[in-house]
Amino acid sequence: DGELLGLLLPQRFGDARVRDMQRHVIERLSSENAVLRAERDGLKRERSVRLGDGVRKLVLDLIDARSFEEAIAVATAAAPAFGADRVALCVEGENAAPRGCEGVRLIAHGTTLAVLGRESSGAVLSGGGEALLGASDCNSIAVFRLRIGRDTPAALYVLGAKSEGRFEGEETAADLSFFARALERAIRAWLDLPKL
Repeated sequence: DGELLGLLLPQRFGDARVRDMQRHVIERLSSENAVLRAERDGLKRERSVRLGDGVRKLVLDLIDARSFEEAIAVATAAAPAFGADRVALCVEGENAAPRGCEGVRLIAHGTTLAVLGRESSGAVLSGGGEALLGASDCNSIAVFRLRIGRDTPAALYVLGAKSEGRFEGEETAADLSFFARALERAIRAWLDLPKL
């Protein structure tokens, strides 16, 4: 009896007269669901706008870089702007990483092909941080191929976050991919390589 429940639980029903309890519960849950969806969508837009602003700032920092080392430093210090905990520029090779380039990691030949295949330019993974970032505490990893030159070693730009699902979503992937494209062009320019 809706009226009896209204008397027993006035704070739940307010001044409304409840005749059909099932309909009342369904309408109430539907309105709460709509509010939560609107809040979720607002948070998604806010996060993507923040990430987009970070990408624009970092691209401008790449353009402003006065040396190759400074451009690499911009890329390897970008973790906070992307909501990541770790970032690395991975280059396939056997020699030592260049001096003054913190965050540059050497990876085994064939790693880029194993992770991304031949055609893919980027992927979001749930594991593999140890091989790419040197840390196993990352539950969300974004990996982007850097096509620097025809005769240069394969390279990857890798971001890692401890929280799961951090890099999921089309807008986030598009922003990160855009930064990776800007980074490969900056590296190509500093190494005086022809456009691809």
